[in-house]
Amino acid sequence: MSDVPRKFAPKPSPETQPFWDGCADGELRLQRCIPCNELYFPPHPACPRCLSDDVKWETLSGRGKLHTYLINHRAAPGFEPPYAIAVVELDEGPRMMSNIVGVEQTPEALVLDMDLEVTFEKRGEVMLPLFQPAGAQS
Repeated sequence: MSDVPRKFAPKPSPETQPFWDGCADGELRLQRCIPCNELYFPPHPACPRCLSDDVKWETLSGRGKLHTYLINHRAAPGFEPPYAIAVVELDEGPRMMSNIVGVEQTPEALVLDMDLEVTFEKRGEVMLPLFQPAGAQS
């Protein structure tokens, strides 16, 4: 058995399974409410704006901007410090929390409003969406 702690692996639920299926296909999929047109994250069985359950899954561009972040310098299971915990504002509007990869984890390198794109990392049984600087090689 390895001494390296395993990284957290989310467990899909029936409500979130389409999100994780999209990630497995290399796509970022979010829900859109048909009556009010709200695009939202995280997945819910009903729209958080108007409470309608008339929602559909939509594939997004996977592009966004770094809205805010913090650099964690404390060890956590499966994470080697320092690592960035970020809020990414997707080009389509919603914001989602994720990690930033493929760039030095310093304030000089993590510039607010920098262009980002989704990349995926295998964690347990799911592919987890992470973000890297746009144009970086995954």
